[in-house]
Amino acid sequence: MSENCTHNCSTCGESCSSRTQEQTSFLEPLNPASSVKKVIGVVSGKGGVGKSLVTAMMAVKMNAKGHKTAILDADITGPSIPKAFGITSDSVGMAGDNLMVPATSSTGIEIMSANLLLDHDTDPVIWRGPVIAGAVKQFWQETLWENVDYMFVDMPPGTGDVPLTVFQSLPVAGIIIVTSPQELVSMIVGKAVNMAKKMNIPIIGLVENMSYLECPDCGKKISVFGDSHIDEVAKEYGVPVIAKIPIRPETAQAVDAGTIEYLDAPWLDEAAGIVEKI
Repeated sequence: MSENCTHNCSTCGESCSSRTQEQTSFLEPLNPASSVKKVIGVVSGKGGVGKSLVTAMMAVKMNAKGHKTAILDADITGPSIPKAFGITSDSVGMAGDNLMVPATSSTGIEIMSANLLLDHDTDPVIWRGPVIAGAVKQFWQETLWENVDYMFVDMPPGTGDVPLTVFQSLPVAGIIIVTSPQELVSMIVGKAVNMAKKMNIPIIGLVENMSYLECPDCGKKISVFGDSHIDEVAKEYGVPVIAKIPIRPETAQAVDAGTIEYLDAPWLDEAAGIVEKI
């Protein structure tokens, strides 16, 4: 077995002992009481680019379109989804067969996050990788997800244990890659694209967060972080740009106030339409 083995034989040309046995799926089944039709991962090659913001706003968009929507917050050590929706740690319940009942936002979005299980939202989660990966599986298998049309999975940055667990264990229909307009964007996107290709995960498209600042007086778009390279990078890797999100004080205020559901975000209309067609 190669030291770079991904445990996904369909992406590998090596002849090793693993191929002598019938290949089995690593997908973890939902509990019989749950139903999730489409799972969409939100990823990035680095932190701080706005994955949680995009996850939250995409869930809000799809929910507004009349679809039953849920968020699985797989960023176990840095969960921020509950804060954006104004949900506190006493919102998760229990059902029969020891299933967790996810918190529900004011507009009906189901949410499961590590922060909802802590006594205080500032308590740190000090776990090693395998334990964190196990928690993600538990959120998938041991939560009562009822008739969910679209589940968005907010992943931690990079290509480590959690993204690997999600890609192997959940039936991911596609991923959205989030980035920002800086010179290192090509490397960031490249890491996420190449991991997705190795794992045979479809790429829905790229979302550039903090893309520009719009002058409130004249409407001119100001490139705060320099000229964007997202279109060139998208062409290089053969993936579409599905949204460019501007810098707006209203967005930060909505997240801080827990009112992300009531934020007008027209920049994601096209992305929501693409996801709806998957």
